[in-house]
Amino acid sequence: MTVRTHDLKSWSRFFRPIIAGERAHELRRNDRDYRVGDRVLLREYDPSSQTYTGSFCEAVVTSITSRDVPCAVSDQGLNPDFCILSVRVLSVSPDLREISGSLHAAT
Repeated sequence: MTVRTHDLKSWSRFFRPIIAGERAHELRRNDRDYRVGDRVLLREYDPSSQTYTGSFCEAVVTSITSRDVPCAVSDQGLNPDFCILSVRVLSVSPDLREISGSLHAAT
């Protein structure tokens, strides 16, 4: 199995909690054939200025919830065009190491 890397725009309000360890998932349009083990390069994006901030993190997809792989509650609970990626951060850009704390100190 080939590990793929998906380069993704991540709005600051979703990006910052991921690198701080307060959030471990991404709700995404299910248009890239995501697979467990794939990498995601989340690049922080500021929608108000419509620019990338330069901050980024790399994460691995650990689980996927979608209409094809539903949660235990219902296969109707998630729009078929979307999926939830559970992610584990592997590394962060140098400017974020203080924010991400000891969770990513070795990166």
